[in-house]
Amino acid sequence: MDDLSFRLGNRAVGNAEGAAGLELTDRGPVLRFILPATVCLAGAEMYASIDGEPVDFWEPLELPAGSVLTVGALVGRGARAYLLFRGGLRVPEYLGSCSTFVPGRFGGHGGRALRAGDELRVGPGSEAASTGPIPWEMRPIIGGPWEIAVLDGPRSSPEFLTTADVQTFYGADWEVHHNSARTGVRLIGPKPGWARADGGEAGIHPSNIHYGACAVGSVAFAGDAPVVLGPDGPCMGRSVCPATVVSTELWKLGQLKAGDSVRFLPAAPEWPVGADHARRSSIRNLYAEPVDLEVKIREGQPVAVLGRTASAPGGPQVTYRRSGDRNLLVEYGPPAFDLTLAARVRSLMEALRAIEPPGIVDLTPGDCCLQIQVDGWELTPERLQELLVELEPSLGPFEEVMVPSRIVHLPLCWEDPSTLEAIRRYMQFHRDDSPWCPGNLEFLRRTNGLESLGEVKDVVFGASYIVMGLGEAFPGSPIAVPLDPRHRLLATRYNPGRTWTPENVVGIGGAYLCVSGDEGPGDCQLVGRTVPVWNRPRSTPRFTEGKPWLLEFFDQIRFFPVTPAELIQWREAVANGTRELRIEPATFDLAAYRQFLEDNAGSIELFGDRQRAAFEAERLRWAASGGFVPVAGPDDPTDPDPDGTGLPAAP
Repeated sequence: MDDLSFRLGNRAVGNAEGAAGLELTDRGPVLRFILPATVCLAGAEMYASIDGEPVDFWEPLELPAGSVLTVGALVGRGARAYLLFRGGLRVPEYLGSCSTFVPGRFGGHGGRALRAGDELRVGPGSEAASTGPIPWEMRPIIGGPWEIAVLDGPRSSPEFLTTADVQTFYGADWEVHHNSARTGVRLIGPKPGWARADGGEAGIHPSNIHYGACAVGSVAFAGDAPVVLGPDGPCMGRSVCPATVVSTELWKLGQLKAGDSVRFLPAAPEWPVGADHARRSSIRNLYAEPVDLEVKIREGQPVAVLGRTASAPGGPQVTYRRSGDRNLLVEYGPPAFDLTLAARVRSLMEALRAIEPPGIVDLTPGDCCLQIQVDGWELTPERLQELLVELEPSLGPFEEVMVPSRIVHLPLCWEDPSTLEAIRRYMQFHRDDSPWCPGNLEFLRRTNGLESLGEVKDVVFGASYIVMGLGEAFPGSPIAVPLDPRHRLLATRYNPGRTWTPENVVGIGGAYLCVSGDEGPGDCQLVGRTVPVWNRPRSTPRFTEGKPWLLEFFDQIRFFPVTPAELIQWREAVANGTRELRIEPATFDLAAYRQFLEDNAGSIELFGDRQRAAFEAERLRWAASGGFVPVAGPDDPTDPDPDGTGLPAAP
């Protein structure tokens, strides 16, 4: 999480920057070395000794066979230290990485934190590589109050936040919440006033947006409170993110701990490129120069949108949003669900994979948008935007597109006991007067104007959900939308969110259906539980080597009901590969789908009118309870919170 200390520690023992080592949070281990070794401690200082003799950080330490290295608790500021070994630790790669993803229980050493009795093996060091202490001038200054440079975007004012909100965001001293981890750093501070009353189809709260990719370092407002997404955080989300931490500043997130004070600095867009080049060069060559470069502050108002163009004559508008200095978010059309635009996202992905521009690291599709990660060295977001503008006309028209698809039939236990337990815990430890408590299904009934809970169940089991993205809260977790608009139940997210959700629960947030990949936080309205959509234990016909996720972009999910006892059997059998899910090949025909919408336009409109009326009634009911208040447009004189100081606290 503090990649700067990690890289420097590796360089001190003559390794490549990415050689596998140990991350120590809050305190370290006691290690007995069977063979001689050279190690380096880096990051936040902890008490450390070899056979009882104190040792220093940031320099190579020679340990003879039989010696004992003891790393104790933190003795100063910061949260994490790093122990690097000459030759690196020998652990198997999983999906191209040696890292441990503890929430998912995979990668690294057995997919978990270390325990007493574990044995670690060290690889052979390079004889040509030199070792030596890290120059004092290069060692990061660890401690607060912290100042962290960010770039505006991808979503800021005036579309989502008021001018006063942005001023408050940059002027506030944020406090780090105790409930922070590698998934994200939660912050305590002023609440936004918001530039809109709600999220529309995406949810009742104005922080709700349609699903899109999230960059590491995104400052995501999950309701009224921000979370800075860490390396174990989701790659998909639907929260307004007004700013993204600059790549050279990400290391600071790893040293934040509860109670620390954080202030965000709005960096000039051109500053991160020079800072990144200087940082890379200094680490590679161990220059004796300051690692923390002075931040150049931007002038004027925030600029989150790099540009807007027409994709083609009569085609949808294309919006290019900056998402930090390593990502560009390409967004088609207005913020609304549209399968024509989703097909265009797929075509753009295929075009980029065909030409393989140097410098592209990753492609993450979302609901009518595509996030493109670049290396910042060969390719920057600004240069990528120029390439995409030239590429756009070649994508062609999309009135009659045919997309390969699959129909995946999944068992669903309606109101599974584990989902009810998640709601019970939320009521006990968070809010028992939330409008979605004690029954998420009753909340769904009200917000959609349905007559009974049976109607809610009929809609969920009668729908065919098309997958628009993967990675909501956990790798491989699908985000899907019903093809038939009359099956799109609208719901807001929990605010505040749940801190515990069982794995593979099925929930609805906005108009989206989500299946959690693993146990962890959550915020969708829960309806039941299904089988694993990500398989750790072994490869099976549906979870092959190198592809432990079940679903793909544009797959269609259909549920069939099972009892709690039957679901237990299904879950075990699917994980073991002893029971096959029914998966049918299919083709999504956009022209036929558009004809379906036209043929059923009348009933779709009637359903929408009833749903919007119920949605508005629920929003006003929530406002009356203190959940949030309706607001006017940005900087409108009728805005009840013109100075952006915040909203009434929830009961």
